[in-house]
Amino acid sequence: MEKMFKIFVYEEGEPPLFHYGSCKDIYSMEGLFMSLMEQDTRYRTWDPNEAHVYFLPFSVVMILEHLFDPIIRDKAVMERTVVDYVRIISNKYPFWNRSIGVDHFMLSCHDWGPRATWYVKELYYNSIRVLCNANTSEYFNPKKDASFPEINLVTGEITNLTAHLPPSNRSILAFFAGNLYHGKIRALVFKHWKGKDNDIQIYEKLPVGVSYSEMMKKSRFCLCPSGHEVASPRIVEAIYAECVPVIISQNYVLPFSDVLRWESFSIQVAVSEIANLKNILMGISEERYDRMVENVKKVQKHFLVNDPPKRYDVFNMIIHSVWLRRLNVRIYS
Repeated sequence: MEKMFKIFVYEEGEPPLFHYGSCKDIYSMEGLFMSLMEQDTRYRTWDPNEAHVYFLPFSVVMILEHLFDPIIRDKAVMERTVVDYVRIISNKYPFWNRSIGVDHFMLSCHDWGPRATWYVKELYYNSIRVLCNANTSEYFNPKKDASFPEINLVTGEITNLTAHLPPSNRSILAFFAGNLYHGKIRALVFKHWKGKDNDIQIYEKLPVGVSYSEMMKKSRFCLCPSGHEVASPRIVEAIYAECVPVIISQNYVLPFSDVLRWESFSIQVAVSEIANLKNILMGISEERYDRMVENVKKVQKHFLVNDPPKRYDVFNMIIHSVWLRRLNVRIYS
């Protein structure tokens, strides 16, 4: 892949809606990928005729930030922007019409990323949609679409993201802190476990002086329930903290699951088993837990953001996911 794969980035469109995105907070990966892709010298080509895939650099985050009125709530602004962009590149270049979009990809970490593709049927049904919100119940198709992780870079800093505390120093069995009203799954976690058991510490708001990151470092397992949408930044936060992620979700295609064996470094708990959570975690042997912690350390590199990118990091993992889906497509000139 590193020697062969070539990506053409359409240059049409002006910032901030195109070629730009937030590089901090919960949607950071959308802007970071766009920035790193446009600076890239390994995969990017300026000759569209030698490209294997074509990147549509529109930012769902920026479209909503700059065009969407929270009072009027006219969702058609996204439709007009995306439809017009595809019309422009399909009229100017032969590649979209040649392949009916199957060798094109878009990327979004916004909850409304899938919605942005509704308005162009070829983009929705044919193109590679690289999404954090990888929800099969909302027609995410893992055969052609790719899941990538939601990473909350609070300040935008990408250094010193990982931490280390030996398992022997982790005195808390399981930990979660987050908004109770952010989805039905969280409500169930709070109902069954908030204030019910000292081994499973659940907070809507942490007490004054208690550090979120330190709590993760002190915990053996970090609960990662879905919110309103399937993706959770807590999965990557747990991996950074060397805390075994406990993923509680439905219909979620986990990032990079083509190549990563998630069962080797995380626990997946069905929503119906939330009430049995402590028994599930206590039933994991010390030997298995130690192996999982070692595997969490091994996969950290796949979730790290580097500038410039490094082999096997999150940028390269996203590119690899696109590459795998392009391999299945034959384009006839």
